[in-house]
Amino acid sequence: MTASLARSTDGNPDTGPVRFNAPLFHALIDRLETGSRCVVLDLGRARTQTVSLFSRYRCRLDVADLVDGLDSFSSDPDPVRLQAQVEALLPMPHAESADAVLCWDVLNYLDRPALAALMSRVAVRCRPGTLVHTLIVYSATHMPTRPGHFVPQEDHSLLDMALDRHVRAAPRYSPRDLTDALPAFTLERAMLLSNGMQEMLFRLL
Repeated sequence: MTASLARSTDGNPDTGPVRFNAPLFHALIDRLETGSRCVVLDLGRARTQTVSLFSRYRCRLDVADLVDGLDSFSSDPDPVRLQAQVEALLPMPHAESADAVLCWDVLNYLDRPALAALMSRVAVRCRPGTLVHTLIVYSATHMPTRPGHFVPQEDHSLLDMALDRHVRAAPRYSPRDLTDALPAFTLERAMLLSNGMQEMLFRLL
């Protein structure tokens, strides 16, 4: 296995992939085991392991792959232009609304206006009660310059296979920061993980 940058609690590069328990991700997957059909919106890149995981359930997985487009609308001061740029990156709304949204660590790479614009358009694609899962850099002052590569494991833990060895300052959003930026959502649960990230589940009101 090739060495890669792992997130550490002091923000410094490590030398290998890091596997960590993600209880709220596990809880989200457990809800799929009821057998009911669901729709999952993945804001990260298409990953073979993620597709394989959700193919076990009566589930449609829509992958937005926002990673390469993040810089195009973050820090844009024009709210109308922000909304249009977000819409261009997201899948078209359709008859089946999302039941779950996977943000991974994408929200760390957006300033507050861009974060609010993104999640307001995500909300349009969801039904009331939709759960949104995210990983927020919390303890570390720095993070990789690009979003990570999180691979679901058989026990629903996550393997962080980040490839970017360069770092940038982390916004270190607090739960209050996020609830202020996401007025359509309420924070359901939050947990501090062993890797210093805060795992959060939001629910669409």
